[in-house]
Amino acid sequence: MFYQFAKFVSYLFLRYICRWEVHGRENFPLEGPVIIIANHISYLDPVAVGVASPRPVRFMAKEELFHIPVLQWIIRGLHAFPVRRGRSDRAALKAALEVLGGGQVLGIFPEGTRGKGGQLLPFQHGAALLALKTGTPLLPVALKDTNRIFRGGRIKVIIGQPIKVTASGPSTPQQVQDLTATAYQTVAKMLA
Repeated sequence: MFYQFAKFVSYLFLRYICRWEVHGRENFPLEGPVIIIANHISYLDPVAVGVASPRPVRFMAKEELFHIPVLQWIIRGLHAFPVRRGRSDRAALKAALEVLGGGQVLGIFPEGTRGKGGQLLPFQHGAALLALKTGTPLLPVALKDTNRIFRGGRIKVIIGQPIKVTASGPSTPQQVQDLTATAYQTVAKMLA
């Protein structure tokens, strides 16, 4: 209930204040597990991705956000779960696998932090690892100008074609690197 209310209010904000555009909605799988991989340039990014998605999105969010009293309540109400950055986090991995095992949509910003000035940072390997482990497609999303909403920017959300992944037992480091590179290059081309 809270998720739907927040999505409606956010939609009004994005449509009438930010003058947003969404391209490629037809590329969004309407059923089955999906891992959204999007660039990250603003605090508004999860909102833009969540509203553009025709399905609810469960985001991995940095653990520090869950220590801010009011924000913690809001992001938990939006079904986000914490992840510790920079080290292995079994609880976050378990939560992500449960989301995908339930056929839901998982949202990840594989850069791990916001890129300054809109610059695309290298992708971490977590999304590729999850995709290879579960056979879940990666859905690339490019976000433009979410960091410029009060400076005349016009937000664009571009949803690309899913990157199909085949689960074949334990993945090799090379498979993880290759899929991470493919994901990065796909998002980079969409931003160009």
